[in-house]
Amino acid sequence: MTVNAWFEYWIGIKKRTVRPNTVRNYTERYHRNIEPIIGNKMLGSVNTIHCQTIMNRMADEGYRTSTIYQTRIALFNMLDYAYQNDVILKNPCNKMVKSEIGKQSRKKQALTLGQQKEFCKVAIGNTYEYQYRFLLQTGLRTGEMVGLRWSDVDLENRLLTISRSMEYRHSAGEWRIGEPKSKSGYRTIPLTEEAVEILKLQKQKNRTFKVIPMEWADIVFLCKKGTPVKNSTYDTMLFKLCDKAGVDRFSMHVLRHTFATRCIEAGMKPKTLQTILGHSNIGITMNLYVHTTEEQKHKEIDLVADALKVI
Repeated sequence: MTVNAWFEYWIGIKKRTVRPNTVRNYTERYHRNIEPIIGNKMLGSVNTIHCQTIMNRMADEGYRTSTIYQTRIALFNMLDYAYQNDVILKNPCNKMVKSEIGKQSRKKQALTLGQQKEFCKVAIGNTYEYQYRFLLQTGLRTGEMVGLRWSDVDLENRLLTISRSMEYRHSAGEWRIGEPKSKSGYRTIPLTEEAVEILKLQKQKNRTFKVIPMEWADIVFLCKKGTPVKNSTYDTMLFKLCDKAGVDRFSMHVLRHTFATRCIEAGMKPKTLQTILGHSNIGITMNLYVHTTEEQKHKEIDLVADALKVI
């Protein structure tokens, strides 16, 4: 059996057991990076050197370490399934295969308070003003915001229930509704007064639309056509607002990152923030999202200054 044949069998099983995004990522990494090196080889002939060659080729082509690491995960899982089912004698993608060899990923930086104020100022009156401000008030992932329904909103008790993610797949020309990123993604989060006010303004805005198809009637954030806004459209407009505000361009995810950083700066406990963000473990919250600013360091050291005095 060739590696290509095994991949088709394996990915068919994965389609039944993992999220569509994971299947898409595995498939993309396989066809772009794994298949050109070992796709036509017999499955049992693949060795550790072949696996490392895949990683090395990606590094030579300028891939970032994070992408190479994702490729290693896909390769390991595919080969390990063959090993666990006695199709091959051992998994050649072992600990000897290194993936920390590409370009370093750019560290996600939260907006400073100044940058956040400038951005919010230029966003006033923009078509997607409420959406951008809402992410800064809740820390939702873009897909979670896109899939948000009025039935998920409890304005009286200032609560929001997250139970789905939605995105537009251009390749298929259709909207895809799926589960949150992980089990921890299912959550109920409290809303700030500003977040509640944004939702009320959005509800008023939706009432001005002439036509809203029944299938989208319960969706919170709609465009003037009465349909959800495509994820990529938010990024396109975001870049324009960044240029107008005079700040470096950033992605939608930075709004979530900024929310997390403001929460830590205000003294929110990491465990509470983990729950609000829907992270599966506290390490993700601390290592990937919270960027402690120099200003915050000074605030923290001032708090313990007296305790540090010994004379």
